[in-house]
Amino acid sequence: MDRIVITGMGTVNPLGLTVTESWTNAVNGVSGVGPITLFDSSPLNVHIAAEVKNFDPVNYMDAKEARRRDRVEQLATAAAKEALAQSGLEITEANTGRIGVLVSSAIGGIESLQEAVIINHTEGPRRVSPFLIPMLMANGAAGMIAIDHQIKGPCFSVASACASGSDGIGTALMMLKAGMIDAAVTGATEMTVCPVGVAAFDRVGAMSRRNDHYSKTPQPFDKNRDGLVMGEGAAIIVLERESDARRRGATILAELAGYGATADAFHVTAPHEQGAGGAAAMRMALESAKANPEDVGYINAHGTGTHLNDQSETRGIKTAFGELAYKIPISSTKSMTGHMIGATGALEVIFCVQAVREGILPPTINYETPDPECDLDYIPNKAREKKVNLALTNAFGFGGHNSVLAIRKFS
Repeated sequence: MDRIVITGMGTVNPLGLTVTESWTNAVNGVSGVGPITLFDSSPLNVHIAAEVKNFDPVNYMDAKEARRRDRVEQLATAAAKEALAQSGLEITEANTGRIGVLVSSAIGGIESLQEAVIINHTEGPRRVSPFLIPMLMANGAAGMIAIDHQIKGPCFSVASACASGSDGIGTALMMLKAGMIDAAVTGATEMTVCPVGVAAFDRVGAMSRRNDHYSKTPQPFDKNRDGLVMGEGAAIIVLERESDARRRGATILAELAGYGATADAFHVTAPHEQGAGGAAAMRMALESAKANPEDVGYINAHGTGTHLNDQSETRGIKTAFGELAYKIPISSTKSMTGHMIGATGALEVIFCVQAVREGILPPTINYETPDPECDLDYIPNKAREKKVNLALTNAFGFGGHNSVLAIRKFS
């Protein structure tokens, strides 16, 4: 059976406005965290976030269209343009119905919804924008990308909290293998750096409050970690069958080799204490990739920087890999990008592709004090050169959603 391969990638995120810029900063351990500038955070407990810097939507669409799109959709528009341009995939009347757009979001246009609620309350319902619904719906970005590029195949969004991006990509993989589509524009976008988004995650107890020491947070797997930092951004990849990519002379970046997904069925926010669901998803991804545990050369961890998540994920990796767990380099790039909620898993696929292509593993920055409960190799603070043929990326979401993707070096 044809391998499913990646031929294009695009992203805008706290580390950069392109894949190249983002990867360079990730390898160099650059933090994307800083004071919140998108709104006045003074009434909140949290005043820091990982924002996308220097993003101007009119560089990707006209000003009128930009006003009609929530920032979550603007970010996705930009990432999709880069991914499709790199892939060189030509969309024609002959193939448009065989291309899918699976661009996910856990929450959608929460910023537009927040503004509309305030307007409805203070100015009345007649002042609510007629564009509100397409700006807030979670599938809005997928629909707009389809319109922008005249793609007429399956078009939808997967919502599984922080696993949304990975589950959307995994769904595209299965649709390609089943012959339902011939190519997919897939990934995720998220923008929750707004008052209600930051306040809500803080109330759950998930957020770091190190406002005066933001260059040292988040601290995934560190003993003194105190929570996640909210991020925003989008990441999109183009998937095709190997034979189709070769036929049109495309550059193949990597193979999307496997996918595993499970549910903890444990708690609406807390992960399973032993990481059982995550371990099962890792095993499933390996089975899907027809790979063995010893084949894995790198894991891009979910690694949010919360006490429970990092401990649970560490236990899950040990369950999945046994003694091999101590030999596998692991890093949390969320230490640099913050937690982009549904979009982070898609960005971490891109980082895994770059890792297997270039033989460089990005670090976990801000790692200072080892935690006896988290005692694996987390690539502390400095990138590492290592040839890797197979990488896993973990995405675990509120509600107990576990999604794992396997990326194989293409040869």
